[in-house]
Amino acid sequence: MDRRRLLQLMAAAPLAWANSRLYAAPAASGNRLLVVFMRGAYDAASLLVPASSDFYYESRPNIAIARPGSGPGAALPLDDGWALHPALAESLLPFYERRQLAFVPFAGTEDTSRSHFETQNGIELGRGAAPGGDYRSGFLNRLAADLGARDAQAAAFTSDVPQIFRGGTRVPNIDLIGAGRKSRLSPDDNRAIESMYQDTDLHASVAEGQRILGAAREEIEAEMQAASGNAVSADKLEQEVRRIARFMIDRYNLGFVDVSGWDTHVGQGAASGVLSNRLGQLGRALAAYADAMGPAWSQTTVVVISEFGRTFRENGNKGTDHGHGTVYWVMGGNVRGGRIAGRQVAVKRDTLFQDRDYPVLNEYRSVFAGLFARLYGLDGTRLARVFPGVSPVDLKLV
Repeated sequence: MDRRRLLQLMAAAPLAWANSRLYAAPAASGNRLLVVFMRGAYDAASLLVPASSDFYYESRPNIAIARPGSGPGAALPLDDGWALHPALAESLLPFYERRQLAFVPFAGTEDTSRSHFETQNGIELGRGAAPGGDYRSGFLNRLAADLGARDAQAAAFTSDVPQIFRGGTRVPNIDLIGAGRKSRLSPDDNRAIESMYQDTDLHASVAEGQRILGAAREEIEAEMQAASGNAVSADKLEQEVRRIARFMIDRYNLGFVDVSGWDTHVGQGAASGVLSNRLGQLGRALAAYADAMGPAWSQTTVVVISEFGRTFRENGNKGTDHGHGTVYWVMGGNVRGGRIAGRQVAVKRDTLFQDRDYPVLNEYRSVFAGLFARLYGLDGTRLARVFPGVSPVDLKLV
C-alpha cells in the first residue's frame, strides 16, 4: 500500500475515546473559522467530478464535465478517480496542490425532505433527522457560548442574524451589501397595463394572463427566496470578501456568510454556463479571502457546505433537481488537504440513495464535531453541548 493511500485511510479513522474523554490535538491560539453556506443546493457532482465512473457519463449526456485529458473544458484530475470542475483551475486547484484544500464527498444530513427551508433550518440548528431534542439555538451560537467571550468573537456577514448564530449568545450581523429586492412590475404598473385594454376584446385575456403570470412569478420567487434565504450572490461575495477578511483579522475569529444562486433546475451547463460561472466566482472569492488574510491564513479554516446535493441524473431541462448527499469543502492554511476525505463508495447505480442521489456517509454534525475537537480541543462533554447525542468523527482535516 502506498504512503498516500495509507494517509487517506488513517484520515478516515474516528477519534479515540478513553475515560469518557475525547483525545484530539490541543487547540492552537488564534484559530479562525469561517463557515460558507451555499444556499440553494449546488450540484456537487459537477464540482467534484467522479471521472472514473462510466455511470456518471451515462446519466448526464448534456451536463457532464468531460474526462480529464479529453480536451478543452475537461475536468482537472485529483485523486482516486475524482476530478475538479475546470472553472476552479486558477483559483482553488493551487490550494489543493499545496495541500490546503480537501473535499468531503457523500456529506450532509439524514433529512430527506428535500426542502430548502426545512433542511437549511435543521442544519443550522444542528438537528438530526430524528424528532425530539431541544434545538432553540444554532450550533455556531452554542459553539461560541461554550468557547466563551475570551476565545470566540463571532459575527455573521449577512443581512440578518442567521439561524446558525441565533441563541443565548449575542452575535452581530454585518450587512456588507444589503438584500433589497424589487419586483419588475409594481401593482400600479399592472393596473396601468390592464387599463390600456379596458373595453377591448383583449381585456379578459390580458387580465387572465397577468393573473397567471403573477401566480407563477410568486411561486418561483417563493422557492428562490426559500433557497437563497437573502444570501449574497457569488459575484457580490467576490467583491466583498476582502472586507470580510479585514474583520476576521482585526475583530472576529468565528464567522458565517451565505451565498445564493445554486438552485439549477434548468440550463445548468457543464464546463461553461450558469453553474460554471457561479463556481468560478466562489472560487475566486475564496482565493481572494486567503490572500487578504495574509499571515493569519496559517491559522484559518474555511468550511463550505450546502443544504443537500442534487439528483445524480440530469433532468429534462438539462438541469438537476433536489437531491440528498453533497460535497463539503475544507480549505485553509492549517488544513491537511490535497486529498478526498471521509467515507466513500464507488459511484454507480446501485450505490445511489433511492436510485437518484448521492448517499450521506459523512453526517455533517459528526464531521463538524471532529473538526471542533481539533480546532478548539473540545472534549466529549463540551462537544455534546454543541451537538447533543452525536459521536464525532475525526477526518484529521486540521
